[in-house]
Amino acid sequence: MSEFNDVKETGADTEVLIVGAGPTGLTLACDLARRGIHARLVEAADGLFPGSRGKGIQPRTLEVLDDLGIVDAVLRDGGPYPRMLLWEDGRPAGEHSMVERAEGPGVPYREVWMLPQWRTQELLYERLRALGGDVEFGARLTGLAQDGDGVIAHFAHAPSVRAAYLVAADGGRSAVRGALGVRMNGESLTEEPTLIADVRIEGLDALHWHVWPKAADGPLALCPLPGADVFQMAAMNARLPEGEADAPLARVRELVAARTHLDGEQVKEVLWASDFRASAALADRFREGRVFLAGDAAHIHSPAGGQGLNTSVQDAYNLGWKLGLVLRGHADPALLDTYEEERAPLAAGMLGLSTRLHRTGGTRRGHETHQLDLSYRDGSGDGPGDGLRAGDRAPDAECSLPDGGDRAPDAECSLPDGGDGTALRLFDAFRGPHFTLLALGGTEPPENLPPLVRPYEVPSAPGYPERALCLVRPDGYVALMTESPGDVDAYLRRLRSL
Repeated sequence: MSEFNDVKETGADTEVLIVGAGPTGLTLACDLARRGIHARLVEAADGLFPGSRGKGIQPRTLEVLDDLGIVDAVLRDGGPYPRMLLWEDGRPAGEHSMVERAEGPGVPYREVWMLPQWRTQELLYERLRALGGDVEFGARLTGLAQDGDGVIAHFAHAPSVRAAYLVAADGGRSAVRGALGVRMNGESLTEEPTLIADVRIEGLDALHWHVWPKAADGPLALCPLPGADVFQMAAMNARLPEGEADAPLARVRELVAARTHLDGEQVKEVLWASDFRASAALADRFREGRVFLAGDAAHIHSPAGGQGLNTSVQDAYNLGWKLGLVLRGHADPALLDTYEEERAPLAAGMLGLSTRLHRTGGTRRGHETHQLDLSYRDGSGDGPGDGLRAGDRAPDAECSLPDGGDRAPDAECSLPDGGDGTALRLFDAFRGPHFTLLALGGTEPPENLPPLVRPYEVPSAPGYPERALCLVRPDGYVALMTESPGDVDAYLRRLRSL
């Protein structure tokens, strides 16, 4: 089926139904919308998630948000991580930086960026609406069934929806996963819950992430959030009491007074609060027929290391272009099998990393959390040399067109039509829903490329082979590295006949 009309003929209401409007679902909806894919995004709640929970955006995720068109707003509204200030007996006991900058060539975003999850979601939602999409709130899924042509989803107070494919992005307690009977394998990492809250507090400087690690009843931390006079409080071995509407404020004040040198009355307002037990779990499988699991529906992380939201966004980014190609008839449906093949091992690896950081109590995060070195290599070793290979993230490089303009000393490239002499970043060439073909070092590209591939002549680029044809996937990973135009043609033919 190559067009939405074809889907309608099979009785489907939409091409893709996305359940859950968190970061995963919103990212996927934006990606599909810019590909012209008809998708419906439904959310059980009456609005977007209101808390700051997943506040750390890794450098690789910033690259994804660049491609989706919201990175400028993310950089504007967020900020770098503050230094962590430790307190003991009411006095400062040392401070350190919690995160490392990403280093090396080809990395346009070097800082781990802090932005409250609620604001990240708002920016994705604004982008989705600009692309012509929206969220259907108050749609609680009660069951689903599927056949060889599609999936039908049932809702508590809304008509059933039939879709060609369904994506579960509805979190750690996924209703979709439950309806499928897919198990989560893992463990609880703590016996006692952690209380997390967004609080307005007076008399505490917003330049540091304040931590009381040796508090008698358990550690407590207050992290200033960018863009507002609000701190994210995290208190271990603490739970949120049930009761009257003002119970969260009273509980937060009690914790602050008991575990810090501050007066509880300095806490003026609790904007959001929740408690949870840190867990680590991975779904048995990421796909069941025409239903895919993504984000927390497929893997649940400890907050340590800031991997949960970022891994979830990468799930959506991996799946979006594959659904787009299949639904438009540019690829065989077997391409969708590679979603689980590629994402499940990486999710397991990130799960292991966050669990290790949780257990060691690590408060410093290095390059392994940046997600820049993650690769989909299959071990085939294709491509010239031992450097960049199929499956690797395609690095950025600043180039200049050879017919004038400001020329970068270490790289230059040309658009196929000659360009206008202006500077070009490779990420500018990659941005969008297409494949990108880099003809490096004068390598001859194939003739008659399909419209979904954009070719660029690149005399040289740091981090790339001197001479090669580098085909870059829509999600910014190398699909093929070769010197033969015939290999490129063969790869594109293989997509349609997997």
